[in-house]
Parts: sequence; structure tokens; C-alpha cells
Amino acid sequence: MTAEKLLYNLIGHTRTVLFHKYNVMKNCFACGLYYQGIVHDLSKFSPIEFWPGVKYYQGNRSPNNAQREACGVSTSWLHHKGRNKHHYEYWIDYAGAESAGMRGFKMPKKYIVEMFCDRVAASKAYNRENYKDSDSLEYYLKGRGSYMIEEKTDELLYKLLVMLAEKGEEYTFLYIRRNVLHKFF
Repeated sequence: MTAEKLLYNLIGHTRTVLFHKYNVMKNCFACGLYYQGIVHDLSKFSPIEFWPGVKYYQGNRSPNNAQREACGVSTSWLHHKGRNKHHYEYWIDYAGAESAGMRGFKMPKKYIVEMFCDRVAASKAYNRENYKDSDSLEYYLKGRGSYMIEEKTDELLYKLLVMLAEKGEEYTFLYIRRNVLHKFF
């Protein structure tokens, strides 16, 4: 990689991560999740996540996908999902008996809401001026059914993504505060 390309990727990746973190924070604050909004995705600044993000930066999609295509695995993603409870993959474990295999476990509501906020912010980061409130739902539907996500977790996330697509952010964030997290303010 040339010095110019490295600098371009470094600046682009850093801007994307900060733009994403800002939008997740804004979304979490709108839902009443202040602490989670502040600490969201801090692991992205660890060397194992940050430098692959720079190397595989493209600007229009996750560098984790590019690293996975180039190397067969994304070490950045493996590190990230194991440290951030707002990813349903964090909640995957053995089902009990070894022969039962692995399954997704129910996520606490505050992490489901953070996951929702994360998905909305990611759609904004990658779609920028072309962003629509239906983008996060459309992306989720592409893989729904193949995710190892617990049923009630999937139901709530899907419900919130549909609500966002149909009724917008303001309505959905208010619904989350009042009906999901029961925070009245």
C-alpha cells in the first residue's frame, strides 16, 4: 500500500468510525441509553480492530467484509463481537449438551436497543446522503432466517426496524423509551 493510499484509508476509516459513533450516541441518547451511547464501540480503536479497518477501508461497506473476503476470516470482527454486548453474536454459546450444538441466547433489552441504534447509524454511515429509514430493515432482511439469533431478540429488533421504516426515528425512539425501556422523561 502506498503512503498516499494509507493516509487516505486512515483518514477515511477514522472519519467513518467517528461518524458512526456519533450517530449511535445520538440514537442511544434519544432512547435514554446515555452510558451505552458514550462507550459504544470503543474497541474499534484497539489495534486489532483499528488497523485492519484502515487496511480494508472502502468507505461504502464494512472493512470486516473486505478482510473476510481477502483472508477468509475477519480477525477484527472476531475481536469486536466478543467484546460488545450489542451484537447478537456475543450471545451465541453452546445450547447445553454438546450434541445440541450452538444457539443464540436472549439479549437484555438495553442491548437490543443499542443494536437497533447501531444498525441505524451503520446505514447512515455507509449510505450517507442516500440514507432512508428503511435501509436498516432492508439490510436485516437480506440475512434474516440465517442469523443465529434468539427468537424474542429477533422479534423485537425486527419490530423496531419495521417501525423505523414506517413511522420514522422520532416515533420509534419515543416508543423505545416508553414501551421497551420504560423511561419516561
